Amino acid sequence: MDKRKLMLLVGALIVAIGTAFAARSLFAGASTPQAEAAAKVPMGAKVLVAQRALPVGTIITADAINFQAWPKDMVQDAYFVEGEADMQKLLGTVVRNPITAGEPVTKGNLVSPGDRGFLAAALGPGMRAVTIPVSARTGVAGFVFPGDHIDLVLTQTIKSQGEGMALKASETILKNLRVLATDQSTEQEMVEGKTRVRTFSTVTLEVTPKIAEKIAVAQTIGTISLSLRSLADNSAELEQAIASGDIKIPTGVSKQQEEALIKQAMNRPIEATKSSFVTGADVSRFQRATAPVTRSSMGGAPSAGPQIAGNAAPIKRGPVVRVTRGKQTEDVSLGGN
Repeated sequence: MDKRKLMLLVGALIVAIGTAFAARSLFAGASTPQAEAAAKVPMGAKVLVAQRALPVGTIITADAINFQAWPKDMVQDAYFVEGEADMQKLLGTVVRNPITAGEPVTKGNLVSPGDRGFLAAALGPGMRAVTIPVSARTGVAGFVFPGDHIDLVLTQTIKSQGEGMALKASETILKNLRVLATDQSTEQEMVEGKTRVRTFSTVTLEVTPKIAEKIAVAQTIGTISLSLRSLADNSAELEQAIASGDIKIPTGVSKQQEEALIKQAMNRPIEATKSSFVTGADVSRFQRATAPVTRSSMGGAPSAGPQIAGNAAPIKRGPVVRVTRGKQTEDVSLGGN
């Protein structure tokens, strides 16, 4: 290699090394002011922020919100500031407007129990609130609190038009209804750190429009009783619904979206299409197991007499005489054999 080519190669190498050092200094110098500028942003007081996305109707719990340092110039009067806001009073409030994860919680975004619009905010999309009367006997002696889930049991008496024995029956008509309020209270009453158990005369439930209609009819048929559900029941029924395909979790959803879908499925009311029931015969052998047969509307022969529960023989009756008095006709039994 001649001397000229060697000098050109050495010169190109020197230029490349110089360019690399210059670029490195340029990038290092550009990043330093940004870091210094970020470090100089003054932080103010800690404000309350959402730990996760809080849609409308979410009931605030301790794991849903937390205090976080916020830039001093961005702290607003509508924010909840640590040391000024009582965290315990915020628990149990309901989200009125949707809040994204990391967004400060404002005073206008929450509705407290007893405030106007609280019950409407607590309802899920498409749901309704209905109130039914209860007593200490039908209301689980007061051991039902807002937030619990209950089943509804309808007890009725089906009477016979003749001398037959009436049928007494009880059946579970609706399942997994969320309790919104007892009387006019939407929160549990605490006394010395313990939940106070008290009786109530009405209970307000979260239902679908169709279930609201069924409850309205059920109240005219017989007596409605509450049946408190175990917390484990929802999980077991949810696993069965997922296994059977009634509830499908879309593929590709995030963990938070999956938890939201599961929570929504666990809280949905269930119409008991295959409801369990008990008749008087299941309790006493001297009660009926089937509905009484009524007389023919056309004035035909009387129906067979009522039967005792089980396989017992029907009650024997004697001859029947049809007696007409004016425009009224009735069948009179002359007694058994």
